[in-house]
Amino acid sequence: MSNNINICLSCDDKYAKYAGVVIASVLLNAGEEDEFSFYVLDGGISEGAKLRINRLKTIRNCEIEFVKVDPSQFDVYKDILTHEYISIATYYRLKLSQLLPAVDRVIYLDCDVIVRSSLAEFYNTALNDNYMAGVIDARVKYKPKWKDTKYVNAGVLLMDLNKIRWDNVEDKFVEYTKNNIENIKAGDQDIINFTLEGKIKIVDDRWNVQVSSFLSRSSFTKDPFIIHYIAKQKPWIFASYNHFKKEYFKVLAHTPWAIPYEEKYVWGFWNDVCGFLNFINEKPLFLFRPKFWEAVIKTIF
Repeated sequence: MSNNINICLSCDDKYAKYAGVVIASVLLNAGEEDEFSFYVLDGGISEGAKLRINRLKTIRNCEIEFVKVDPSQFDVYKDILTHEYISIATYYRLKLSQLLPAVDRVIYLDCDVIVRSSLAEFYNTALNDNYMAGVIDARVKYKPKWKDTKYVNAGVLLMDLNKIRWDNVEDKFVEYTKNNIENIKAGDQDIINFTLEGKIKIVDDRWNVQVSSFLSRSSFTKDPFIIHYIAKQKPWIFASYNHFKKEYFKVLAHTPWAIPYEEKYVWGFWNDVCGFLNFINEKPLFLFRPKFWEAVIKTIF
């Protein structure tokens, strides 16, 4: 079992802060013997943001390497019509075996997650003949027509970069995109799932609990190993009603982006109040939804 864990994130300057929170969460919840090498795919990160990210080493010693990326390598993906909040940087994971030529295995994490457990167990998952491992996507998990699907969420992936290189998988991603560009609805996530169908190992839901509200969670576990803030209810948006947003602020407090003392009341009490009112406004009949009471029971018991 290896405790030398490679982790990759991808961001531009706008998302550098959130990438820093992800890194901080990993370091704060590491096992005693865990050692980390972080690879940050640089889609235009300022020097000031890089300095702040490097200051996270004060939490726990680790290696942080910024990998400059040429966006022109991803021109084939620019014409994909998908969610407006998905930037070209999200497609960088499709070329990880080239961008990280000396890395054999890596955990890829989106910038809207926080880690609450040692990653050693996930990192050492036996992939056998699979290229990757991940968790079933919340979008398909509870839909009857997708009952037997193995479609995973691409925000948390364990990737065998050696096997991906050996089998020229990145060329297959490009080929799939060119042949199906009008049918791609979820960006790189569709590309990964449909290109590698049957070659992605499914792991415990707790390694990627996707959540946008109290009702909308891919798992009602009380002990998520990784929390993934999906859709528009990001915890850093004021009045967000994301169920686990307090977990995000706990980690944020350990970073160079911590909320100033004079703003804590606004981002604490008033943020919670406005978030609750926002939830009621958007889901006024939540008390009459069976899923709400299912969430209550499973959250408490």
